[in-house]
Amino acid sequence: MNNQEQQVKKTKGIGVILGLSFLINTAATFYMCYSVYLLNGIENKIRYLFISILIVLWIGFSLGFLRSFHKKNSKYYITAPIILIYSILLFIGGNYFLRAYQILDNMTTSGTVYSSSIVVLSGDKASDINDVKKSTIGILEDESNVISNQMALSTITKEKLTGQVKKYDNYVALIKALYEKEVEVAFLPTNYGILFQNFDGEDFSNIEEEVKTIYTTKKEVADKKTTIKGSSLDKPFTLLIMGVDSENEALSGSSFNGDSLMVITFNPTTLSTTILSIPRDSYVPIMCFQNQRKNKITHAAAYGEDCMIDTIENFTGITIDYYVKINFKGVVNLVNALGGVEIDVPYAFCEQDSNRNFGNSTIYVEKGLQVLDGEQALAYARNRHPWPQYCSAKYSNYYSDDFLRGQHQQEIIRALLNKLKDINNINTIYSLLETISKSVQMNMSNSQVLSLYNIAKDILTKSSSGESMEDLLSMQRLYLSGSDAYIYDPVYKQTLYNFVLNTNSVAAISNAMKVNLGLTAPTLEKDFYFAINEPYEEVVIGKNVKASTSITQLPSFIAKTESQAKQLASSLGIKVSFQYVKSETGKGTVTKQSYPAGTDVDSISSIVLTITEKEKTDSSTTDDKDAANEKEDVTIE
Repeated sequence: MNNQEQQVKKTKGIGVILGLSFLINTAATFYMCYSVYLLNGIENKIRYLFISILIVLWIGFSLGFLRSFHKKNSKYYITAPIILIYSILLFIGGNYFLRAYQILDNMTTSGTVYSSSIVVLSGDKASDINDVKKSTIGILEDESNVISNQMALSTITKEKLTGQVKKYDNYVALIKALYEKEVEVAFLPTNYGILFQNFDGEDFSNIEEEVKTIYTTKKEVADKKTTIKGSSLDKPFTLLIMGVDSENEALSGSSFNGDSLMVITFNPTTLSTTILSIPRDSYVPIMCFQNQRKNKITHAAAYGEDCMIDTIENFTGITIDYYVKINFKGVVNLVNALGGVEIDVPYAFCEQDSNRNFGNSTIYVEKGLQVLDGEQALAYARNRHPWPQYCSAKYSNYYSDDFLRGQHQQEIIRALLNKLKDINNINTIYSLLETISKSVQMNMSNSQVLSLYNIAKDILTKSSSGESMEDLLSMQRLYLSGSDAYIYDPVYKQTLYNFVLNTNSVAAISNAMKVNLGLTAPTLEKDFYFAINEPYEEVVIGKNVKASTSITQLPSFIAKTESQAKQLASSLGIKVSFQYVKSETGKGTVTKQSYPAGTDVDSISSIVLTITEKEKTDSSTTDDKDAANEKEDVTIE
């Protein structure tokens, strides 16, 4: 090979190296620019400046490549490795940014993924959908129910199920129909084991062992609620947090059970927050129920996020801008990733673990100030009553309820926020993001979530001076007062415990949220009491208010006369009709009513009363017979 051929080969080699270096650098530069561009809302001026610098450097390198190739620069073996290292660093940096964006993207959604399953009794021979083509099918009658009506009918058509379809008013009736073999298969939410194992008034605790799933389908339904406040969360907004119990860490297809509901209003300007925990048994109008009949708010959960949001908006008068679904299982990993949270536990207690198991898996928490791990933190957030059947007296000697549980959940949130400010490791940040992404779904856009960076930066900057996160955020706890009531449910056909909200308390918490959102001017407090020897107690809005009820329960009409019954029904504003029966013991009073005492009067428009009258006898015939007997007796004598 002569010198000319060697030179040509060398030139080609330089060209290949320079060309590859140029392509790699170009790809790395635009990859980094794209990754940075996606983080809209985070330091916009710095981002755009950084992107501009990257582009200028790329232009400079491109010109250098052309010059080196044109002049056959002998120093290419020095510059090429440098450019390669620079490009690798761009790829690594871009990957960090893109990874964060993708994690965030997994959490944001514009719809809900519903999961519907066909179930049969565990002893049934059917193992897949082909075995139940002609079986009797049970679904819900309510056409607004996505899982057990809409998806059920769609599956019946798609899979050509030809068996008789029977419709039921509610899940209790549907499950009972399956148990009693009125139907052979039923359409239920896929996580029926968690949804119904503690259902009101019914023992479905072993439902996971008593039925089995033979077919599952999923469907995404767009939310009616949309993000209406622009691309940045720089204005006051309202957030609904919904707790989800799921057997899996992933949220996809999990119907939430409505046990944990928290409404938060946040003002980015003042950094003020209000937090309201809504008891699961709150008796309110359910907006997706027929005639918006009142029921426990937890029952709205089976109908999806839209039903729950509409229901809360209706009784609070507050618009819910965004929602977040949080899987309780994710709390365990989140707390563990942060190294635990510090909580002053008021009493020793025991609770199920994250898989809802007792026995060897029972979680024990001692009384006092301590750092709780993930399982303990979840147990603290869940606990609402003692478990003497599972734990010793030491861990069962306390009182708790939905209200205390709501306060515990708020304490966990505060402790988490205080712990977040101490994070300074990039790997910890990514670990947290990945944990959250599996356990959280929200209807915020990516740009809206990213805009929280500016708020977080402001808080973290101020907290570096030593102030606690709790003080900086100015959290105001709200409290829904009410009274206990046992109300007969005409749909479930049983009397259930409900918590009837105090209308004055609802008005107070609604006003506080409106003030924080800037919708209502605050009221100036003119009176202030202070005693140096008395400890300060935080004012909890909605807690100590004048009692006021919003329910009238149907009284007993038994033993009342027709006129008394008419008068009582008229005072209640309901129509009354009568049925009459004869009896030897009848007294002309009411002996039966079509709705039992304890029914919410607002849920009925008319009532049928049964009056039992004394059965009349033919007195003349009796007298004649008596006279004949007397005459005959006389004759015999």
